Amino acid sequence: MSLPTEQRDSLTKRLTDSGLRPTPQREIVFKVILEKRNHPTADEIFAQVKAQMPTISLATVYNCLETLVHNGLVRQVNFERAPTRYCPHLHEHAHFHDETTGEVHDIEVPAELLAQLRALLPSGYVANAIELSFRGRATTPPPES
Repeated sequence: MSLPTEQRDSLTKRLTDSGLRPTPQREIVFKVILEKRNHPTADEIFAQVKAQMPTISLATVYNCLETLVHNGLVRQVNFERAPTRYCPHLHEHAHFHDETTGEVHDIEVPAELLAQLRALLPSGYVANAIELSFRGRATTPPPES
């Protein structure tokens, strides 16, 4: 894995700060998620990592993903009957799942709206997180590149 020194140091610091030992496998899996920012599935991450680290196994990628999620470095995004996707944005936000293309888009949610959603909880309850997702399709075709 050939990362520029500055990028490698940044990945190493983020892993170390979260209490993880920065292994080459964790670094490359984390790098793929951070660079693409397209909410990849484990299989998509594996394909990209395998091209750069041919000896890595799918099981190792899954273990790295589980560790990154557990340590709060990435979030899992789940849609009904679809593979889990991974999101590097840790702030509260929503997701839009385009059912036509399969793409997932981040949707910024104003803090005031998040506060209103939390106020809907029954008395005596507090939400640690809000997971809000939209499903649908584009109403107009995307512009051609």
